[in-house]
Amino acid sequence: MDGKILARIGAIFFVTFAVTATAIELARKDEPPIYRSIAVPAEAAADPLKAKLRRCQRLGEAGTSDSECLQTWAENRDRFLTPSQPAPQAPGPQDIPQNPPVTREPIVKEPVPAVDSHTNEAR
Repeated sequence: MDGKILARIGAIFFVTFAVTATAIELARKDEPPIYRSIAVPAEAAADPLKAKLRRCQRLGEAGTSDSECLQTWAENRDRFLTPSQPAPQAPGPQDIPQNPPVTREPIVKEPVPAVDSHTNEAR
């Protein structure tokens, strides 16, 4: 075959593919977006601190001057930043266990058989 004929056949395939892809894209139906509401878990309503925090959140910038919101935020910070258990003490020299001396068997080296380097070179 000629080079010109191959180029024309390739161009026909390319144009056919482009027209088909365009037709498929235009025939597609757009799906409406799915909107989901955010539900507040039931356990959040049971916690009075969370209810106060949500109220302060709804106040927005006005919450920064509300004394109840300031107290609620301080209580929330204390809840997370105050350790519930005392911090562990660093181990002292008396806490480090003394291990008994380890006895090891001597390393035995086995002789390696000698290889004749001249026999492997010519192969």
